[in-house]
Amino acid sequence: MSDKPTVSVLGTGIMGAAMARNLARAGHEVTAWNRSREKAEPLTADGIRIADTPADAVADTEAIVTMLHDGPAALHVMRQAAPALRPGTRWIQSTTAGLDGIAGLAAFAAEHDLVFFDAPVLGTREPAEAGKLTVLASGPNDDRVANAVFDAVGAKTLWIGPNGADGAASRLKLVANSWVLLLTHGIGEVLALAEGLGVDPRRFFELIEGGPLDAGYARLKGGLILKGETRNTSFGLDTAEKDARLIVEAARANGVRLDLGEAGAERFRRASAQGHGGEDMAASYYASFDR
Repeated sequence: MSDKPTVSVLGTGIMGAAMARNLARAGHEVTAWNRSREKAEPLTADGIRIADTPADAVADTEAIVTMLHDGPAALHVMRQAAPALRPGTRWIQSTTAGLDGIAGLAAFAAEHDLVFFDAPVLGTREPAEAGKLTVLASGPNDDRVANAVFDAVGAKTLWIGPNGADGAASRLKLVANSWVLLLTHGIGEVLALAEGLGVDPRRFFELIEGGPLDAGYARLKGGLILKGETRNTSFGLDTAEKDARLIVEAARANGVRLDLGEAGAERFRRASAQGHGGEDMAASYYASFDR
């Protein structure tokens, strides 16, 4: 086993592609696969091999990273990879899959004798491209292969527990994402209200500047809205809708009512129906208007 483990990345969207590039830059031999091969092809410029099938991608690899849309997608792709899986391979599962999704993925890992890491990440396009994600990890924390992967893609690894199958990291990811989504909806509604009342939104930002109500994230998402740049996608709206649904489902299953979470999921759905699903999640702003 080399100092730089071989890594396969399954799913090369905004996050997966950035993770693959940073793994290659760190000196790992990287193979990538994506359902739409043309989206993965640009990675060849970084020395990454593009595989035709999931099974081809994972053959003879030491670690597999999955960064796909949801739990069912991750399970479907890993089933396609199954003929080439080897016992002992590390599976670093970074898809935001929800609690039910993680249970199914962990069961698949046990069936195929994979070392399973529940390892969602916190961050969007910019920190992903800079290799500065925060990794929330559950699994054997002394595993050299997994730690080498985490060091390549993230600035910080927060170990949540020793057992990836218990979903501890995914539970914390849902809690963190609930805060991210609330901030996104909050600034969207504030700016929509300012427009409706004829208030210059710059006055609002002047009002909160430097005080306890100020928030860098609100300025970031608010800036996209004010500049009309929500097509500059850092965190896709349709992906945010999926995450919002997973958060609400997990809350309900554990006896918690999330009024804001349910309303937020509906805002995302409405904005997507208006044609903003492929834009940044800041486009939930448009859900405040009928137009």
